[in-house]
Amino acid sequence: MHEVLGDDPGELLTLDDYWSDFYEHFWRIESVGFWKLERQQFFKEPGNKSWEAFVDGRWDESLRLIEEQRDDFADYYGRIARQGFVNRRVRIVEKPIIPYLQWELHLLRLRHEYGGLTNVVGPEQVALYEAEGPLPEIYTLGLDVMYEAVYDDTGVLAAARRFTDPELIARCQRLIEGLYQQGEPLDTFFDREVATLEPPTGT
Repeated sequence: MHEVLGDDPGELLTLDDYWSDFYEHFWRIESVGFWKLERQQFFKEPGNKSWEAFVDGRWDESLRLIEEQRDDFADYYGRIARQGFVNRRVRIVEKPIIPYLQWELHLLRLRHEYGGLTNVVGPEQVALYEAEGPLPEIYTLGLDVMYEAVYDDTGVLAAARRFTDPELIARCQRLIEGLYQQGEPLDTFFDREVATLEPPTGT
């Protein structure tokens, strides 16, 4: 268990139980909103058509498929805005930017445009918290529930842990928000560090 989670092991949920629980709580978020910390540099996203095109080496198609999500993102983040809560993400980016992350940052840029705001920090900004290993993939839904995404050895989402201790959730939320305030908005980071990259040649 990572030190930021203390001694709380949480409750391990299967994927089906996790998704059901997540959406039940997500659309009831109030107060401090939704805050996500994304640390790993590589994931696999089977079922995502754009990711599958990227993995197959069809870079232009993968970007086109991201662009085709504009209407969906407009609806999704519009609903969040009407619900009245913020949706914020901290993305830790190591350099050189690996192909997967190059792809993901294109996707996050579109989310950012519609209200899923992301700020980027480097590994040096989280080193203080990583004496015992990389930070966990955690996200808080208000102050009622927090999840840790659990990935298998290949980078595919396999399960999730649910945490409900208000003090732990508040502490982790403040950590994520503090990193967000230190970070650089994704749009400016993207223009400087990502937009000029050549199409990736591997995954």
